[in-house]
Amino acid sequence: YASVEDLIADVDAVDIVTPTLSHYDMAVLALKKGKHLFIEKPLTRNLEEAEDLLQLTAEAGVKVQVGHIERFNPALLAAQQHELKPLFIEAHRLATFNPRGTDVAVIYDLMIHDLDIVLSLVASPIKRISASGVSVISETPDIANARIEFHNGTVANLTSSRISLKQMRKMRMFQQNAYISVDFLDKKTEVFNLLDQPSQDKPEQEIELETGDNKPNKYIIFDQPTVEEHNALQNELRAFANSILNNTEPPVTVEDGYYALDIADRITWHIQKNNLAEAINSES
Repeated sequence: YASVEDLIADVDAVDIVTPTLSHYDMAVLALKKGKHLFIEKPLTRNLEEAEDLLQLTAEAGVKVQVGHIERFNPALLAAQQHELKPLFIEAHRLATFNPRGTDVAVIYDLMIHDLDIVLSLVASPIKRISASGVSVISETPDIANARIEFHNGTVANLTSSRISLKQMRKMRMFQQNAYISVDFLDKKTEVFNLLDQPSQDKPEQEIELETGDNKPNKYIIFDQPTVEEHNALQNELRAFANSILNNTEPPVTVEDGYYALDIADRITWHIQKNNLAEAINSES
């Protein structure tokens, strides 16, 4: 094709995998031509552009799915076989340095995956955000930590780095009488349930816990759910196609992409505010 416009005019659906800086321009071309749209994360480079895409999507009446691929990770899907109501979430997403992706801060490049998952799990407005970050190699933060407190009492502590010596993509969830560990990289899920009575099904995976003070003992039951091997990228694209063919809502909507970007922006603002305060203090 001689131009992007010619290509878009010739297809039914568009998959945008260009650098983040051009997501908005490409998406506008597709939406104004009434094309269904799959767009990689982060949705756009800023919230203003994302708001425009929300409006254009509503006007075009098409399906738009955002590429938060970790929603389709088999380890997370295995964990979701259990009822997930986390009260505390801890996530570490660490990567070795790669110049690709440094056009945006690590919050938009890596942490946004965990932000999307947390927002999908916690059905409560955010009460407070605190964050810190450091630019080491690139001009934007390469390592960042964010603490997100929700009105229902849930707390999420997220750490992302793209200058680590080894890769890690883990999330740990603590909830009433349960601990769930999800390893997105090695595709492993572990579940520890705390029961009042011994298990009848898996006594070999049971640990009796003495509670003391003449209270009845508790029982820790370990379960390692079967993680089905599948191609997460293929599955998310199949889900996008199915939403078009069946006229259903995509599993990761443009609104989901907007909310994840909104929180990423708020985290970035807190980091910039803290770094500015430190710079002023060091000069005084």
